[in-house]
Amino acid sequence: PMAKYAVKGMSCAACVSHVEKAVRSVEGVTDVTVSLLTNSMEVSGNADPKSVCAAVKKAGYSASLSDASLLKGAPDLKNEQASRSLLLRLVLSVCFLAPLMWISMGHMISLPMPSFLHAHLPKGIAEMILALVICVINRAFFISGTKGLVRLTPNMDTLVAMGAAAAFGYSVYVLFAGGDYYFESAGMILTLITLGKLLEARAKGKTTSAIRGLMDLAPKTAVLLRPDGSEETVPVSEVRIGDRFVIRSGSAFPADGTVVEGNVSVDESALTGESIPVDKEPGSPVSAATVCRSGYAVCEAVKVGEDTTLSQIIAMVSDASATKAPIAKTADRVASVFVPAVLGIALVTFIVWMIAGRGVEFAIARAISVLVISCPCALGLATPVAIMVGSGVGAKNGILFKDATALETTGRIEAVALDKTGTLTAGLPAVTDLIPASGISESELLEKAYALEKKSEHPLAKAVVGCAEHRGLKLKECAGFEVFPGNGVSGSVGGKSVRGGNAGFGPELSETDRITADRLAEEGKTPLFFWEEGQFIGTIALADTLKPDAGETIGSLNRMGIRTVMLTGDNPKTAASVARQIGAETVFAGLKPQEKAGIIQSVRNEPSVVAMVGDGINDAPALTVADVGIAIGAGTDIAIDAAHVVLIGNDLENVPAAIRLGRKVLRNIRENLFWAFFYNVLGIPLAAGVWIPVFGWELHPMFGALAMSLSSFCVVMNALRLNLVRIKDGSRDRPVRRLKKVKKTECKIHTEERKPAMKERYMKIEGMMCPHCEARVKKALESVAGVKSADVSHLEGRALVSADDSVADEALKSAVTEQGYDVVEIRAE
Repeated sequence: PMAKYAVKGMSCAACVSHVEKAVRSVEGVTDVTVSLLTNSMEVSGNADPKSVCAAVKKAGYSASLSDASLLKGAPDLKNEQASRSLLLRLVLSVCFLAPLMWISMGHMISLPMPSFLHAHLPKGIAEMILALVICVINRAFFISGTKGLVRLTPNMDTLVAMGAAAAFGYSVYVLFAGGDYYFESAGMILTLITLGKLLEARAKGKTTSAIRGLMDLAPKTAVLLRPDGSEETVPVSEVRIGDRFVIRSGSAFPADGTVVEGNVSVDESALTGESIPVDKEPGSPVSAATVCRSGYAVCEAVKVGEDTTLSQIIAMVSDASATKAPIAKTADRVASVFVPAVLGIALVTFIVWMIAGRGVEFAIARAISVLVISCPCALGLATPVAIMVGSGVGAKNGILFKDATALETTGRIEAVALDKTGTLTAGLPAVTDLIPASGISESELLEKAYALEKKSEHPLAKAVVGCAEHRGLKLKECAGFEVFPGNGVSGSVGGKSVRGGNAGFGPELSETDRITADRLAEEGKTPLFFWEEGQFIGTIALADTLKPDAGETIGSLNRMGIRTVMLTGDNPKTAASVARQIGAETVFAGLKPQEKAGIIQSVRNEPSVVAMVGDGINDAPALTVADVGIAIGAGTDIAIDAAHVVLIGNDLENVPAAIRLGRKVLRNIRENLFWAFFYNVLGIPLAAGVWIPVFGWELHPMFGALAMSLSSFCVVMNALRLNLVRIKDGSRDRPVRRLKKVKKTECKIHTEERKPAMKERYMKIEGMMCPHCEARVKKALESVAGVKSADVSHLEGRALVSADDSVADEALKSAVTEQGYDVVEIRAE
């Protein structure tokens, strides 16, 4: 079980590390993930929530169980309140900082100033009072920093508080000792850090815009249709499963449901990213938050509230944003020791400059610069902000990542395996060819087939009926309809006997017709043959048609340098035909569901990061085994549950789009981490004065505070650039590892040879008199399909047969009796 908590008081990556360490020590906790971005925590295990909250409190922070809405993915919108609080602090700080700077530096630019402020002590006391007021306004830094220091869990606030306190305290000392003071540094440090926090909070708020945008899509009211025919407008929260609601042009659907009456054109772009409206008729499914563009309909609610597709999308995006990507582990390790290391560096810096004889004032300035320039926040935000924005961009385009690991791993994909039926194809047969015999028109052939197949429930029959109805053919009456399982159907149409089915269901075909049938089979099509009064009248070919975007999807993957593998249970001929059409590199045909998972495992061992794309129940094992399981949203719930990434619509082009987004997010995370590490590696030595002896570079504490303020802001703004990525534009696709462009004709067909389980069977046989009898019985048994070998003895009157499980005992008995011998007993050995 997993519980979600809201955590308060965290200010940087060090805080995250402290909270995680504290909670992991609680009995019953198996795993914990803390998000600085969303101020949330997910705890796995059966730990007592009170114990978890107590551990967080002991670490210097506060935690509380999130309510039901948060558990379903409602984002933490308290950033807005934090932004308002920080804005107020910043405005007040600036109001007091302005006169502080005027008093301390106004004389440098000849600004007018009261005469009493020219004296050393009055001027210093005035600056001290103004700086003290700024410290009080920003006391949150001191409170949080002191708590962290007392609990031996220092954080970013500790660094800020110590830097400002050192500047203020030393200035108070030298004020009364007659030296030079710099209260303006303490005031400026706190004001600039507050500015940085405000910019960071504002930017972090923008990263959750995708979730808030999704939440805003949900309608607030619904028009229910009462049993007496009246309409009543009620809040969406009052809609229940089974209620019927009315939809008119311009209104949004309040729940997931089914159209009962009417026809509407629905804009589903909010969920699928597809801008073209979809026509809905009675029986069609509809989703909450989609918008009716035209028409009128009465719908029945099937899913309401937090069970709707929209709510599940919000939950998935929010959950993904709260998890950690594997790439963040390095930053976490650094963050756990970052603040203590900075404190140590500041102390060493002070000591070194004192030994060098540069004086207390200079040494303190260098130590303060080290404290205020270092920024653990940038490390803590580098990964989560990119994950949050990337998840939001995916959701806007109908691509849902279940967690941060899925998003990162998608960016590393090197091979994609795709199920054929229902994924690359429509999953339903359709008529592809009408080949009438001489003297028969296409309409005549289809008309007779229509009358015959109308009463059949076979999927191929439904495809024939659908084709005829699409052409507007008139249905004729079929009398004496009869089904012959495995062969075909027959009946009387217009007083004449008509048959339809496989090649062996009627009179023998001519050589020309057999050649045509073979050609259709090689093209991956299933031919149906029809006879009237014993005369062949034509062939109707059917096939599971490819989705319109299947070829372009495979082409995009090939251009991205990704190996494409097609998995199917179909025969090799059909698989080869489909592969040639779409340009797949490798095809595995004749597979069972468990064998698909085995193929995925073998591809992973090459090694490759492998994605599996599927839609059916039989794809669930392979989706689970793959590094990234991608489920087509129109597929089954089991496939969606087993997958790591869900494509809401039925658009295959979202597969390369998801990989493009994953690559962009992964690159963005690397950029953020590089900046966070580079900034601190470059900034801390500069602040410490390492380059003063070489280049004379000296950093004032105020500029250090400014740099720290902007560092986190830069990381967040870089992540927000992901909102500009056009993930469905493949014009800039480049292969990452593979340099060779795969041609459509390059296709390797693999037929998995499954060795069936063999078992020994003992047969007691009477009537064998000599070795010739043995030979006859042995030859008869080994001619049975599935029999590997037969050891026969006329002296013992028995045979030991090695055969697979599919071979029936009756088949073995029949083979022996046909040779004139009696089988008394058959048993498994």
